[in-house]
Amino acid sequence: MTQVTAMFVMFFLYGLLPVAGLYLGYRGIKKFTAPKMLEYKAMPQLGYIPEKSLPIEVKTALEQINEKGEKLRVIYGDTNNDGKIDDKDTVTETYIMIQNLMDRHVPLAVADYRRLHDLDGALANTTKIKHSNVTGKEALLEVLSTINTQFDDLLNASYHQDGQKLLATNRYLQKRFDNPTSNTEIRKLDSNVSNASSDVSSDVNIQAIESPTGANVSAEDIKL
Repeated sequence: MTQVTAMFVMFFLYGLLPVAGLYLGYRGIKKFTAPKMLEYKAMPQLGYIPEKSLPIEVKTALEQINEKGEKLRVIYGDTNNDGKIDDKDTVTETYIMIQNLMDRHVPLAVADYRRLHDLDGALANTTKIKHSNVTGKEALLEVLSTINTQFDDLLNASYHQDGQKLLATNRYLQKRFDNPTSNTEIRKLDSNVSNASSDVSSDVNIQAIESPTGANVSAEDIKL
C-alpha cells in the first residue's frame, strides 16, 4: 500500500465516515422529533399545519371533507370516464366549485382559526365572537359542517343520477329486445338514456356557502 493510498483510507475511515454518521444521525433525530403534519390528498395546501395545532373535532371534519372531496373530484371531473382528470375532460361549474372549496375556502378557514388560536388558545375555544353566539372553534366547525353537508348532497345526487341512467338503460334494452321498434323510436329511447343525468341534477339545490369574509358565496359566484 502506497503512502497516498494509506492517507486516503485514513481520511475515509476517520474523517468522512464519522461526518456522514453525524449528519445522518442528526437528520434521523430531526425527522423523529418533528411534529406530524396534516396530510390530505385532496387538500395538499394543509400539509404545512401540525396535527397537534387543531382540535380533534376539526381534524375529523377535515378527514371527512378530504374523503368525500376525492370521490367528488373523480365523479364531476372525469367527464369522459377514462380514469384520469385532464384536458380531455369537460370543465363543469360543479367541479370548479368543489376545487375552490378544497383549494381555497377550507385552507383559508383553517388559517383564520389558527390565527385566533395563536393569539390565545383558550380564548378561541371558549369566548364568543363579538356580535355572534359562537366561539372561534365553533365558527370553524360550522364552516366545515356546511361544506360536509354540501358534499353529501352532491354525492347523493350522483347516486340517484347514475341510478336513473341504469333504469333508463334497462327500459331501453327491454323495449329494444322484447318488442323491436322503429329506428325513430330507438333514437328517442337513446336520447332518454343520455338525458337522465340532467333530469336528476336539475333537482339538486346547491346551497350558498358562507365565505370567511361573511358574504354568501354560491356556485355561480365561485370563479377560478
